[in-house]
Amino acid sequence: MKLQVWSTAVFLIFCFVPSGAQWQPAGERIRTEWAAEVAPQNVWNVYPRPLLERAEWKSLNGLWDYALSPRHSPAPAAYDGEILVPFPVESSLSGVKKTVGEDQVVWYERSFAVPSGWRGRDILLHFGAVDWQADVWVNDIKAGTHTGGYSAFYFNITPFLNSRGDQKVVVRVWDPTDKSFQPRGKQVSEPRGIWYTAVTGIWQTVWIEPVERNHISGIRTTPDIDLNRVSIGIETSGNSFGDYAEVKVTDEGKIVSTERFAVSGNADIYLDAPKLWSPESPFIYDLEVTLYSGGKVADRVKSYFAMRKISTGRDRNGIVRIRLNNEDYFPMGTLDQGWWPDGLYTPPSDEAMLYDIRVTKDMGFNMIRKHVKVEPARWYMHCDREGILVWQDMPSGDQTPVWQMRQYFDGTELRRSNESEANFRKEWKAIIDLLYSHPSIVAWIPFNEGWGQFKTEEITEWTKNYDPSRLVLPASGGNHFQAGDILGIHNYPQPLLYLYDATRPTVLSEFGGIGLVLEGHLWEPDRNWGYIQFNSGQEVTQKYLEYAGELKRLIRAGISGAVYTQTTDVEIEVNGLMTYDRRRIKMEPEMIRQANLEIRNVLAPDPGP
Repeated sequence: MKLQVWSTAVFLIFCFVPSGAQWQPAGERIRTEWAAEVAPQNVWNVYPRPLLERAEWKSLNGLWDYALSPRHSPAPAAYDGEILVPFPVESSLSGVKKTVGEDQVVWYERSFAVPSGWRGRDILLHFGAVDWQADVWVNDIKAGTHTGGYSAFYFNITPFLNSRGDQKVVVRVWDPTDKSFQPRGKQVSEPRGIWYTAVTGIWQTVWIEPVERNHISGIRTTPDIDLNRVSIGIETSGNSFGDYAEVKVTDEGKIVSTERFAVSGNADIYLDAPKLWSPESPFIYDLEVTLYSGGKVADRVKSYFAMRKISTGRDRNGIVRIRLNNEDYFPMGTLDQGWWPDGLYTPPSDEAMLYDIRVTKDMGFNMIRKHVKVEPARWYMHCDREGILVWQDMPSGDQTPVWQMRQYFDGTELRRSNESEANFRKEWKAIIDLLYSHPSIVAWIPFNEGWGQFKTEEITEWTKNYDPSRLVLPASGGNHFQAGDILGIHNYPQPLLYLYDATRPTVLSEFGGIGLVLEGHLWEPDRNWGYIQFNSGQEVTQKYLEYAGELKRLIRAGISGAVYTQTTDVEIEVNGLMTYDRRRIKMEPEMIRQANLEIRNVLAPDPGP
């Protein structure tokens, strides 16, 4: 009798072990506290596209079968094991942590069910981002190919779905990193110094959603505070003649405006005394967009926008300053690499991603320069809602090793191959399209420090013409041309004004890099690097305060914005405000906050008598 009870208990235990119980992080490097909360059942289960939100969707994140194989080989007969999507192959949280390289491809496979309530509608298969080339099959039919490591894409997979039962999706990814001609940011095949581990494969959410054949595929909002107006345009798929859209603008649940317009045009909505967005008051208007076809509702989505203006103008001393909402404004930011010890490109969770933003703002910064990386869409949503400006870099890249192409101007710009230039232009446009409607983004930065810098004046002019609502910093710390809206110089470690432009704002778009090694929080305990290094948090704080004092003096001399390097340690770099694992803040937060507020207040409007 006892034996029978024991056997039943064992059977129950095995029956109720959660799927994916064998998964665990790979390797022994440091991890963030959020890594312990990651599980196949709950990984990145938040809605991934906040600017165009539908009620129905299904995440395909979780455990997939994976295999590594030679680049030109057929699909594998058997898989190597399981990988946790959406973490890249080289990361700890993928459960794999293997090097891929340019001679191999990664194969992914999983099955999924389409909810029965979605029957009769089109099914879209979305990928937040895959680095770099993704070929996708659904039920052994190739649905399409996408190239670009930083842009979202999708396929309408309706024709390829089985009428009943499970569906199969297979993804093949090739990523040559620094051995080819695609944008890649700081990824290299042999990490060293300020260059980091390669990232391969799916690294943002995979998901499906049902839509009608006629549906909304994009929303583009452009505020104009001078006219108290916001222009709203939509993109549609499968629309018919006579289709129109209705937009409702709400202020904390109260409808303040409604407008209808043909889908081929825009809605210009005028707001009475609009509430303006700024880091000090990040007010968001909610937006509901309904598509009508044949007099019936075809689609309905939620979105949001904010009323803000970024521009430049001379102050009372004749210095050209950056202006937010028509007032001189000093952007004081951090250089934010967006890397994680456990997920590399992929944060362990939405909460972890939000934590970085809140710590940055709590320390008195009002801006983040997102450095040669594009984040998941929710990162920008958090910046919108928390209230922090974003200067967005284009991820640099080319086949030439980045430490060799980081050469400053000698009279001749880099000559890219046709393939390289086409990749750059395609991805830069896709990034701007993806992020256009986020109010937090106020500046585009096509190049950094001469890394792959080419046709600067032409690329800058294209960027400004494509999005005239934002500023363009052509080459942060790079080869300088009389182009764009901002001159950005770099100096390490202390602030220095060694170049000045009387016609554009001059910003110190990188400085600092104060290093501190904290045992137990290091990516590589025996190898670390910083521009200068100290032995305690008190010393690091005092050096920052010294630099802050110099910066205040330079603002009056002509500096109009500054970016401190950097938000966190990254791999062997130890010059972050926080350790790489985010477990320790290395400076005295309140002292840094007060210093930053004093810097920002140098250009504050005179309160008068």
